[in-house]
Amino acid sequence: MVVVGAGIAGVACAVELVRAGLPVQVRERGHVCGGRMASKRFAGRPADIGAAYFTASDPDFAAVVDQWRAVGLVREWTDTFQAYDRDGNHDVPGPMRFAAPRGLRSLVENLARAVPLTVDRLVLTVEPGPVVDGDPCAAVALAMPGPQAALLLDPALADATRVVQAQRWSPSLAAVLRFSARRWPDFRGAFVNDHPVLNLVCDDGDRRGDGAPVLVAHTVPEFAAGHLAQPSGAGRAIEQAVRDLLGLPEAAADVHVHRWTYAKPTGGPGADTHHLDADGIGLAGDAFGKSRVQTAWRSGRDLGRALAARLA
Repeated sequence: MVVVGAGIAGVACAVELVRAGLPVQVRERGHVCGGRMASKRFAGRPADIGAAYFTASDPDFAAVVDQWRAVGLVREWTDTFQAYDRDGNHDVPGPMRFAAPRGLRSLVENLARAVPLTVDRLVLTVEPGPVVDGDPCAAVALAMPGPQAALLLDPALADATRVVQAQRWSPSLAAVLRFSARRWPDFRGAFVNDHPVLNLVCDDGDRRGDGAPVLVAHTVPEFAAGHLAQPSGAGRAIEQAVRDLLGLPEAAADVHVHRWTYAKPTGGPGADTHHLDADGIGLAGDAFGKSRVQTAWRSGRDLGRALAARLA
């Protein structure tokens, strides 16, 4: 059994297979696991450059969150964001949002300790059989955005190909802005409405709990689409937009921009939490529901259980 992709969906899938006593290999093309729960270190300090936070309404996922909290990997962050629009700004109450002092990637790493994971392992083809890069296996789980899965799938695998082609995704850029001092008004995170550049701005020092003068800004898809070829070139425009929004007098000391070509699913394949077809091809991720960390975890968990039931 091969799981391709070591984001939270792929790792959650593999955890279930390991629990069922089934042999599994997790293959990740990147240097680390985490997927879009990505964190990057700047001067030794992590900043979240993918998912900004997560919520937990599913009881099973909440139990996992409790385990993370017990070992100090997760903290309650805030249940109130700001909303900026043409009429000013106001509080937006909502569910408790959780953050990770060591970065959200640390949560995927924690789950991945229980599974056999190989990083820097690029998978090129998934063919009928199923066969992964020429090697037969019992089943394959693809835990990645549909457009990436489509590049691997042999067109003869018609059911899985149909599902991934039904997915629609939007891009985003994430900019980490490091300042010399904290000079912005007190806020946790801010939804930015009807803005040509910004979609979300988070106080990463508040989110992480260390008070560092770091902001992370996420852009709207339309702006990101014009800068996917050279994301670093968008840094100045994003920085200026953040400074204008928050009234910041000084420029950031450093700006890092990360490109997410497939940041968020905008159209999914239906109401199921995952896909598993007669060819032994499974699909999981946050495209199977609302784009949430919880959705991705549940999708992977459910696919893992379905595979375990079929292969037992």
